[in-house]
Amino acid sequence: MEKREKLYEGKAKVLYKTDSDNLLVAYFKDDTTAFDGAKKEVLEDKGVINCAISTVIFEYLEKHGIKTHFVERLSPREMLVKKCEIIPVEVVVRNVAAGSFSRRYGVPEGTPLKEPLVEYFYKNDELHDPMVCPNHVYLFGWATREELGQMTKIALEVNELLKKFFDEIDIQLVDFKLEFGRCNGEIILADEITPDSCRLWDKSSGEVLDKDRFRKDMGKVVESYKEVYRRIMDRYEKVGE
Repeated sequence: MEKREKLYEGKAKVLYKTDSDNLLVAYFKDDTTAFDGAKKEVLEDKGVINCAISTVIFEYLEKHGIKTHFVERLSPREMLVKKCEIIPVEVVVRNVAAGSFSRRYGVPEGTPLKEPLVEYFYKNDELHDPMVCPNHVYLFGWATREELGQMTKIALEVNELLKKFFDEIDIQLVDFKLEFGRCNGEIILADEITPDSCRLWDKSSGEVLDKDRFRKDMGKVVESYKEVYRRIMDRYEKVGE
């Protein structure tokens, strides 16, 4: 598969065209940002680790019936993905109070939620990704009611799969963000699933193993990502899933 000209560059990835109209190459950068890009830093090897983690998780989800844009990993930093029309709605699933949820509602971080909570955010950096309700999604034409229903259903299915997956490596899945796209008339999971897009806490110690280490100047960001990958690979190879 020949990588051609750049199609799009975001904060964490670059998308390149290929010699196929239906496939793209996603390149994972070492760039790390927070607070709508106000805080930036290059963290060596972060892109390599995130590409590896996302590859394993996408393969795991595919084997459990979740359709994604993932095709194969091409190199340490690159994966081949299906070209899709990204829906500008981020779907966040929360299992435990943390981050903006705790700030909005005054709920102490670490408080377990009675059931998984699904929230929606309009993907727009200039507007700081505002939280929206389903009616906003329909009104502005970002997705139909049926599409949003499918996105929500998939997000909750992914939550159950990933809670089990991380639980087996002594990690608590606090919350995570998903993006979806339209591909050949179907809604599929897109973007990435990494410590950049998930909150992951060590179940035994409560240690933060995700991007909050960067947001809060806790240090050892890459080391924590590597620890997540190490545990994932130990489980992946042992179970053979």
